[in-house]
Amino acid sequence: MNAEKTVFGKCSPKFANVEKAFRRNFADGWEREGASLAIYWKGQLVVDLCGGYADKASLKRWGEETRTVLFSVTKAVAALAVQMLIDRGHIAYSDKISVFWPEFARNGKENITLEDVLLHRAGLAALDETVTMKAARDHVRMAQILEAQTPNWPLGTTRSGYHAVTFGWLIDQIIRRVDPQRRGISQFVREEITDKHNIDFHLGLPLSLSHTVSHLTRPSLPFQLRELVYDPRIIVFPAIMHIRTNNCLRSRIAKNPPWICVEKKTNTFNNPQLFELEQAAALGVSRAKDVAKIFSLMLSGELISPKSLTRLLKPQFVDRIDYVMMIPVSRGFGFMYEKHPRKSGKWLFGHPGFGGSTVMVDPEEELVIAYVCNGMKTGMGELTGTYRRLRNAAIDAVMAISDQRPS
Repeated sequence: MNAEKTVFGKCSPKFANVEKAFRRNFADGWEREGASLAIYWKGQLVVDLCGGYADKASLKRWGEETRTVLFSVTKAVAALAVQMLIDRGHIAYSDKISVFWPEFARNGKENITLEDVLLHRAGLAALDETVTMKAARDHVRMAQILEAQTPNWPLGTTRSGYHAVTFGWLIDQIIRRVDPQRRGISQFVREEITDKHNIDFHLGLPLSLSHTVSHLTRPSLPFQLRELVYDPRIIVFPAIMHIRTNNCLRSRIAKNPPWICVEKKTNTFNNPQLFELEQAAALGVSRAKDVAKIFSLMLSGELISPKSLTRLLKPQFVDRIDYVMMIPVSRGFGFMYEKHPRKSGKWLFGHPGFGGSTVMVDPEEELVIAYVCNGMKTGMGELTGTYRRLRNAAIDAVMAISDQRPS
């Protein structure tokens, strides 16, 4: 079946060009599996589209209840949870982690602050001790591993290096110590966000629901070459994956934990045992409309105050070379930033995920865009062509509405 014909859902007439762009991604072959797009504007769900296959190899269509592994889109929800605790006065950016977690101070980590963790400056991107699946299920054991770790680079500088996986464990341990109820990240998000607002988002998906998760596929070499011809900038991502020495940080991160692998023909993110883990850096499982709803609630003041939101409007640094990924990154308090494609000096914030899934917020326009896919792309965020087309179409739609209003 023509994949474009599998598209279903709803779209406000004012966002008709967004639906056209979504369908075009399928018609032009850029979505080789399945995808979902949700857009909230001024608190309303104006776009909720799905299409393609949850598992093309078995001809399993993408359905209303299809969930997807979010990769690092998960980090945006983790960062929001921290902002909620800051908003309630339980922690501050300048607080040293060792004040409420004394054992963390070992091996030169006594001065690491919450801000350092959120800006990926903590120097804990790679771990020396192998993290087994058993350890990952045990927050006490994970605390011990983090406590024993020596920083990967000298601290006290502006150096920032992507904590691809460890970010989730660090945030979990911090929340367990500053939340008055001593909840972990999964319980906190469930009780403070998802249960209260009828949102389907999981940090630890029950095994009984694993059949609802879309099957992830890596792009073939011909597909990658096609992407590269269309946008040569994405060459940096294969370089990040494959150009590294045995002892470099990227290599150490790729090898540990050993049960995370997305290289060559192995993709452990299809393993239902991973879905069960409460891992807030890479293993959130959800649907586009639920991810978008979370951040629409954030914009509306349901989750954090306007004052807290103001702190997130612009990055803390712009186009700084990331020490791990070796590419320029604009980063804020747990979020990543994209330059607004239509407004000079303005920013979108959220987080992209490996393979293309992305959530981004335009706070000025009260716009949230959440895109998920299971046919993984070579690029991330703005360098994912499918997402970029949808983002631009959504922003153009909002700006067209604004232009039509009487002054």
